[in-house]
Amino acid sequence: MAERVQLGDSQPLLIREAQVQAVLTMPRAIEALEAAFRDWAHGRAANQPRQRVHTPQGTLHLMGAAWHSKGYIGYKAYFSFPAGTRFHLALASAHTGELLALVEADWLGRIRTGAASGLATKYLAREDAQTVAILGTGEQAATQLQAICAVRSIHQAFVFSRTPEKRTAFAQRMSEQLGIPVQAAESVEQAVAEADIVCTITTAREPILTGAMLKPGMHLNAAGANSLARRELDTFAVGRCERITVDDPQQARLEAAELIIPVELRKLSWERVQPLSHIVGGLLPPRQSPEEITLFKSLGIALEDVAAAATVYEALRD
Repeated sequence: MAERVQLGDSQPLLIREAQVQAVLTMPRAIEALEAAFRDWAHGRAANQPRQRVHTPQGTLHLMGAAWHSKGYIGYKAYFSFPAGTRFHLALASAHTGELLALVEADWLGRIRTGAASGLATKYLAREDAQTVAILGTGEQAATQLQAICAVRSIHQAFVFSRTPEKRTAFAQRMSEQLGIPVQAAESVEQAVAEADIVCTITTAREPILTGAMLKPGMHLNAAGANSLARRELDTFAVGRCERITVDDPQQARLEAAELIIPVELRKLSWERVQPLSHIVGGLLPPRQSPEEITLFKSLGIALEDVAAAATVYEALRD
């Protein structure tokens, strides 16, 4: 059971990492994000882009959202310092402002980031997509692959990272976990050569996926970079994408270097960048042809956190 914390007259739940991990499955997270994005498209939710407060030693990150049709409002705050990053989320009633839960949100963040890519893949990847490439083997990589396998019948996965030992260990672990062959690739080119879906989830500062590597019919989830100092796709790759979506266009204008640089070079206009919520909500069509190259630029937004936290809270409150 989640603990109760006495704050004045209210007793919000204190939800620990292990409890989040126990109840927030990937299918449940994708379902929550899909419902929240659908409501957002129709004015029943709101998102505030991330803000950052810097010190010489580290950074405070703040982001808030409301899913008012479901009765929730909340914010996530996390501190990134050399010793590590700590994530916390406060979930409140959108009707009264009563604090409902305090959530340890490291695992929640990993799951919702994967779920966002899974949601985009559901609407934008080809129905017959069977192969996926994961570029990166860090803490977020596993949930990217889990999410894609939750929405498509994946028969084969490839993984690449710069460290051979890490990619081999990741391939073995995920193959056992998902029951599909996961193969360690020796290069980015080898990993994506046969892929229908590509996920980039790295800390790369310079592009690792180039336009020359893309082929018709691919779907891309670019999920690793959310600052102006980092990008995973080059301008040519972005230019080859017929459909470009983001989780929040307003936040993309502040953080998505993969899109900002092409816009500044006049290779892209913001009018071509579509909110994923509009596709989920039926305001825009999903993939239109088997040959289309589609891109989801994931930044990680507060509405995803609030939707995931609401799901955890509802599972534990009783």
